Amino acid sequence: MQIYKALSPLQALSFDLDDTLYDNSPVIAAAEQAMLDALAEHAPVSQRTDSDFWWQQRLKLAKIEPELRHDIGRWRLLGIEAGLLELGIAADEAKTVAQQGYDAFLDARTKISLTVEVNDLLTALAKQYRLVAITNGNACINKMGLGKLFDFSLQAGPNGKMKPYPDMFQLAAERLKLAPSQILHIGDSHRADVMGALAAGCQTAWLDHHQQAVSTLPHIRLTDVRQLSALLKL
Repeated sequence: MQIYKALSPLQALSFDLDDTLYDNSPVIAAAEQAMLDALAEHAPVSQRTDSDFWWQQRLKLAKIEPELRHDIGRWRLLGIEAGLLELGIAADEAKTVAQQGYDAFLDARTKISLTVEVNDLLTALAKQYRLVAITNGNACINKMGLGKLFDFSLQAGPNGKMKPYPDMFQLAAERLKLAPSQILHIGDSHRADVMGALAAGCQTAWLDHHQQAVSTLPHIRLTDVRQLSALLKL
């Protein structure tokens, strides 16, 4: 752990989820495959497609409606529907099958488990601080078994624009009835988590997986989220 700025008194910790509390790559890979399998079952014509085909559909939609990027669930759902239409499936069937494909994706995407060490860390931190989750993704703290430890979870789309926009940081402070400066935000993305949280007035802890060189420093730089156990001594 490297400390760049002295921490002011803290009342709450906000956590990014993906790639902060767990490795998200295998989760997304499994979810993508579940989506492809469901689409192949309900729309056999889709068997000749791959994940890149569906990604291209989302990119096309984003060019038409850029704000869709802030709600990745809706963006994915509409992208699947657009792809099915492109494959020649009728509109009503495309809508139904798109929902089936998305449901399969979401079911696999929310099957996330934390290591015992990370779970124990969060349990200990929750005794000293209020915990919230602020994510650009659609991971679910309740399905991870963390609902009892966290006050609430905010997701881009339903709860505002994605990080680094200030929407969710500001909403978290309002719901917690705290000043942003009383919140330490922990995340792995320098742009989304560090820059976004600092702009919103929060303190920041950056989980730097790749030892990047940056000009704007967080308050704390971590190489392992378990280093947050130092906060238990404050």
